[in-house]
Amino acid sequence: MQNLFSLACGLLFGIGLSLSGMTDPQVVLGFLDLFGSWNPALIFVMASAVPVTFIGYRFVLKRQQPLCDREFHLPANKSIDKKLIIGAVLFGTGWGILGLCPGPAVASLSSLQPKVFGFVFFMILGMFVVERATNK
Repeated sequence: MQNLFSLACGLLFGIGLSLSGMTDPQVVLGFLDLFGSWNPALIFVMASAVPVTFIGYRFVLKRQQPLCDREFHLPANKSIDKKLIIGAVLFGTGWGILGLCPGPAVASLSSLQPKVFGFVFFMILGMFVVERATNK
């Protein structure tokens, strides 16, 4: 049941990314190009996502446990440290260069674009390297 629920959530997330234009790197790059041909369309995506998330978390976290797990898995680290800053810089740099971030990249695999496959390959490789480096 948990896998089916996870699949449904992933599909809903992918559909939302596609409908919003987040899977199109040109839309994302247009949004990030503040001093060129700026495309403000993604502001509406954020303006709708933030209140939905804010309200949703209020309801979900009132529960004793999530529907499909024994406990909530929330970040324990509340500090801004070197690892967080380096990760944010790498994420932002990748997003700014290609117009892709992890969720939309996976949803964009159906486009069969070589750069999307390259991005996802190196994203997975990066996760593997970090996992190996931090679990010695």
